[in-house]
Amino acid sequence: MKTALTSTALAAVMMIAGAGLAHSETLTVATDPSFVPFEMMDQKSGEMVGFDMDIIAELSERAGFDYEVRTMDFNGIIPAVQTGNVDIAIAGITITDERAKIVDFSDPYYDSGLQILVKADQEDVTSIDDLSGMRVGTKIGSTSFDYLQETLGETSTITPYPGSADMYMALLGGSVDAVFYDAPNVGYFSQTRGKDKVKVVGPLYEGQQYGIVFTKDSEWVKPVNEALASMKEDGTYDSIHAKWFGSSSDE
Repeated sequence: MKTALTSTALAAVMMIAGAGLAHSETLTVATDPSFVPFEMMDQKSGEMVGFDMDIIAELSERAGFDYEVRTMDFNGIIPAVQTGNVDIAIAGITITDERAKIVDFSDPYYDSGLQILVKADQEDVTSIDDLSGMRVGTKIGSTSFDYLQETLGETSTITPYPGSADMYMALLGGSVDAVFYDAPNVGYFSQTRGKDKVKVVGPLYEGQQYGIVFTKDSEWVKPVNEALASMKEDGTYDSIHAKWFGSSSDE
């Protein structure tokens, strides 16, 4: 009996210890502070907020890890994960075959694409072909930059900017004739700081999916995917989506 009691007590201790370890590992999460409304700095609190920040907060609870956010230019995020300087990245990062050679991705968590932004009085641009011969701004290291290089590289002046705010200010200031970038970010700017000054034109180009990035062979890919699936099943994902985009993710 004594042995049985000891074994039971030991098992209980191990269960308690195991529960305590659920959040014992602190992971470094990289993000880009300029990709609104996915991630941005709250000027009052000094904290990062946004759709991605709510997603990673919920995933950490369900997958069982603590985390600290590290901000950096988008162009440096994939190399930082690849070299192990950070553990995870979430920054509206498009899943591509090229990137998947050097990092691991979660299951897709957001469907996106690329769109054109021009000044509100611009009437000559309705498609990507109309940008031929024009000055086009985009973000360095982005899939939109790659797309522009392939599509308009020989006919247009393509200027990559370090932050999305920089390319939008370049458009408003007349340094570029158009901006070509991720649809949700372009749309958000057109309805906030750029309202009545700029407009989104043309169709959605290059249907894309965003994924969370991990170092190769990371043990966290599976638990994060399971947590993401449970968020979608119980409606938590839709609630977060509605908070930042004003509608259900299915609309």
